[in-house]
Amino acid sequence: MKSMNTFLASAIAGTLSLGLAAGDAAAAEKTPLEKCYGISKAGKNDCQTSVSACAGTAKKDGQKDAWLFLPKGSCEKIVGASLKSGK
Repeated sequence: MKSMNTFLASAIAGTLSLGLAAGDAAAAEKTPLEKCYGISKAGKNDCQTSVSACAGTAKKDGQKDAWLFLPKGSCEKIVGASLKSGK
Protein backbone atom coordinates (compact mmCIF):
# COMPACT_ATOMS: atom_id res chain seq x y z
CA MET A 1 0.00 0.00 0.00
CA LYS A 2 2.82 2.39 0.87
CA SER A 3 4.52 1.80 -2.51
CA MET A 4 1.22 2.52 -4.27
CA ASN A 5 0.94 5.88 -2.47
CA THR A 6 4.51 6.71 -3.44
CA PHE A 7 3.79 5.78 -7.04
CA LEU A 8 0.65 7.93 -7.16
CA ALA A 9 2.41 10.88 -5.56
CA SER A 10 5.26 10.72 -8.06
CA ALA A 11 2.83 10.37 -10.99
CA ILE A 12 0.90 13.43 -9.86
CA ALA A 13 4.09 15.43 -9.33
CA GLY A 14 5.33 14.47 -12.79
CA THR A 15 2.07 15.49 -14.42
CA LEU A 16 2.10 18.84 -12.65
CA SER A 17 5.70 19.54 -13.63
CA LEU A 18 4.94 18.78 -17.28
CA GLY A 19 2.10 21.27 -17.18
CA LEU A 20 4.33 23.95 -15.70
CA ALA A 21 7.05 23.32 -18.29
CA ALA A 22 4.50 23.61 -21.11
CA GLY A 23 3.35 26.93 -19.66
CA ASP A 24 6.92 28.23 -19.63
CA ALA A 25 7.43 27.18 -23.25
CA ALA A 26 4.24 28.94 -24.32
CA ALA A 27 5.33 32.13 -22.55
CA ALA A 28 8.75 31.94 -24.20
CA GLU A 29 7.16 31.65 -27.65
CA LYS A 30 5.20 34.87 -27.08
CA THR A 31 8.25 36.88 -25.97
CA PRO A 32 9.44 39.07 -28.87
CA LEU A 33 13.11 38.50 -29.63
CA GLU A 34 15.76 40.57 -31.36
CA LYS A 35 19.25 39.92 -32.68
CA CYS A 36 21.95 41.26 -30.38
CA TYR A 37 25.40 41.54 -31.99
CA GLY A 38 28.85 41.50 -30.44
CA ILE A 39 28.16 39.65 -27.18
CA SER A 40 28.45 35.93 -27.94
CA LYS A 41 31.31 33.79 -26.74
CA ALA A 42 33.46 32.03 -29.33
CA GLY A 43 31.47 29.15 -30.80
CA LYS A 44 28.26 30.12 -28.99
CA ASN A 45 26.50 32.40 -31.51
CA ASP A 46 22.90 31.58 -32.47
CA CYS A 47 23.28 31.76 -36.23
CA GLN A 48 25.27 33.04 -39.18
CA THR A 49 28.05 35.58 -39.29
CA SER A 50 29.32 37.47 -42.32
CA VAL A 51 31.74 34.62 -43.09
CA SER A 52 29.71 31.52 -42.12
CA ALA A 53 26.15 30.27 -42.31
CA CYS A 54 25.96 28.13 -39.19
CA ALA A 55 25.31 28.54 -35.49
CA GLY A 56 28.27 28.08 -33.18
CA THR A 57 30.88 29.32 -35.64
CA ALA A 58 32.00 32.60 -34.07
CA LYS A 59 35.80 32.55 -34.01
CA LYS A 60 36.31 34.87 -31.02
CA ASP A 61 34.49 36.32 -28.02
CA GLY A 62 32.54 39.48 -28.81
CA GLN A 63 32.78 39.04 -32.58
CA LYS A 64 30.90 42.06 -33.99
CA ASP A 65 28.97 40.14 -36.69
CA ALA A 66 27.94 37.19 -34.48
CA TRP A 67 24.60 37.47 -32.71
CA LEU A 68 22.35 35.94 -30.08
CA PHE A 69 18.57 36.11 -29.82
CA LEU A 70 17.58 38.03 -26.69
CA PRO A 71 14.23 39.28 -25.38
CA LYS A 72 13.39 42.61 -27.01
CA GLY A 73 14.88 45.53 -25.06
CA SER A 74 17.64 43.49 -23.40
CA CYS A 75 20.39 44.21 -25.90
CA GLU A 76 20.52 47.93 -25.17
CA LYS A 77 21.31 47.13 -21.53
CA ILE A 78 24.49 45.17 -22.30
CA VAL A 79 27.83 46.98 -22.57
CA GLY A 80 29.38 46.40 -25.98
CA ALA A 81 26.19 45.02 -27.52
CA SER A 82 24.55 46.40 -30.64
CA LEU A 83 21.33 45.89 -32.59
CA LYS A 84 23.33 46.27 -35.81
CA SER A 85 26.04 44.03 -37.17
CA GLY A 86 29.59 45.32 -36.97
CA LYS A 87 32.38 44.55 -39.41
